[in-house]
Amino acid sequence: MSVIELDQDTFQTATEATQPLIIDFWAPWCGPCRQFGPVFEAAAEKHPDVTFAKINTEEQTELASALRIRSIPTLMVFRENVLLFQQAGALAPAQLEDLLQQVKDLDMAKVHAEIAEQEKASATRH
Repeated sequence: MSVIELDQDTFQTATEATQPLIIDFWAPWCGPCRQFGPVFEAAAEKHPDVTFAKINTEEQTELASALRIRSIPTLMVFRENVLLFQQAGALAPAQLEDLLQQVKDLDMAKVHAEIAEQEKASATRH
């Protein structure tokens, strides 16, 4: 599967999908971003059940700012509108494979139940 470009108009819809979404925040001038690009592209080819997206922080400054992207590359992983992972810095191919497998193996019903429980607990404290 190819890598898609996300922008402010397409970001929210992409994060709501049931299929895992991994986003690479990058910029054309960033050396580590350019080095990580082929790793990201290769993983996209191996995992058609994951949506791979890129957000150019130079073109999408408002979106990058809203998501508090402070350094690039930064990876974010969403599934069913839940942010599961966020890390600045490029991953080695084996690390990216491990991350993708963990995301695929997650029981999202359990994740949503835990989030609901946390929200309920914080609501009772207020």
